[in-house]
Amino acid sequence: MPPKYKFTREEIVDAAVRVTRVKGIDAVTARDIADELGVSTQPVFTCFHTMEEAKREIRRAAEQLYRSYAQKGMEMPIPFYGFGMQYIRFAKEEPELYKLLFLTPPVDENSGAMGAMHQSQEMMRSCLQEIYHLDQAAADLYFRDVWLMTHGIATLIVTGGCTYTDQEISDMLTGISISICKAIKEVPGFVDGSFEKDAVFRKLIAE
Repeated sequence: MPPKYKFTREEIVDAAVRVTRVKGIDAVTARDIADELGVSTQPVFTCFHTMEEAKREIRRAAEQLYRSYAQKGMEMPIPFYGFGMQYIRFAKEEPELYKLLFLTPPVDENSGAMGAMHQSQEMMRSCLQEIYHLDQAAADLYFRDVWLMTHGIATLIVTGGCTYTDQEISDMLTGISISICKAIKEVPGFVDGSFEKDAVFRKLIAE
């Protein structure tokens, strides 16, 4: 009869995630995971046939954790603002998992930064349409532009280049949100890009 190990697959994945938080996904080895559990590598390779399989499970666990952050944001009074701040919070609190999900080459069309953007866009679309009174095209443009700024700030955070406080970040997100919403509602052709850019800028400068 084969030996029985006291660790479940979930516990081994949890240990692998803990290692990833410290070392980053590229440096995780079976020995690291085994050391985290205090066992030999045999239970690790009984659970995962290869390290590629283990890393896929680490990614799934990271995605699940990220979704819990996003869900908390969507439960706030202004869901889109909450979502953006939770995205940034995830970057601050889980920098290596953020890098894994959003700063590594995508494994398929639904992964990576752009995959996350499109999935989140679909999740937030109806909320934006209802709260900001936008049609689908306007809601998608609004989400894209604010998300790109949010992603940029989060990336600065995990790469050690962000010096802004939480309040400053909140103010920036509010400012860009107001600016884009105002442009959508007050500049004809802004959503489809057909507006006369030079004329709009000349008018703004003249005022």
